[in-house]
Amino acid sequence: MRTRRRFLSAMLAAGAVLALAGCGTLNTVTGLLGNQIAFTQPQLQRHLNHSFPREFDKLGGLVSATLTNPRLSIPSGDDRLRLDFDIGVSALGARDVSRGHFALASRLRYDPATQGLHLDDPEILSVEVPGSGALMSGGTRQLVNTVLAEYARSEPVYRIDSDILRRLPASKRIGSTRIEGGRVVVHLQ
Repeated sequence: MRTRRRFLSAMLAAGAVLALAGCGTLNTVTGLLGNQIAFTQPQLQRHLNHSFPREFDKLGGLVSATLTNPRLSIPSGDDRLRLDFDIGVSALGARDVSRGHFALASRLRYDPATQGLHLDDPEILSVEVPGSGALMSGGTRQLVNTVLAEYARSEPVYRIDSDILRRLPASKRIGSTRIEGGRVVVHLQ
């Protein structure tokens, strides 16, 4: 009888572990029970991979930028994440005027309307678009700034699963979002 109880207890414990694993990550479970939810660089990268390429038309289609190949990193000791993109710039009547790369650093903010983590006050670290001629005299950087502002306003870097948000205790809500210890940490209030 005692062996049967131990076996039953072990099976229930195993079932509980499997149920918790079904929640996605242990960090999510911790968030549901504690005061934070944490997301890792690979989780964010997977979301970005499904969201690109993206095209942005400016000046009524006279100039457009296509962002591809997003690469997200969380530099050690920094409170911002880094995003690198490949960029293709096109002008009216001319496809691929130039191709290049740009990098940015940004904190994140939570937007309840999209249930997502958005760029917050992104800073362009570099813009390398060779052969763009007149566009390089400030025009490319201005185009990148415009695209960046539109992206930060409307598109999340990561969308928090609505199931996770539904499982938060009624007394908890999303508070601040920070980069801590190589992870994105959403603090709950």
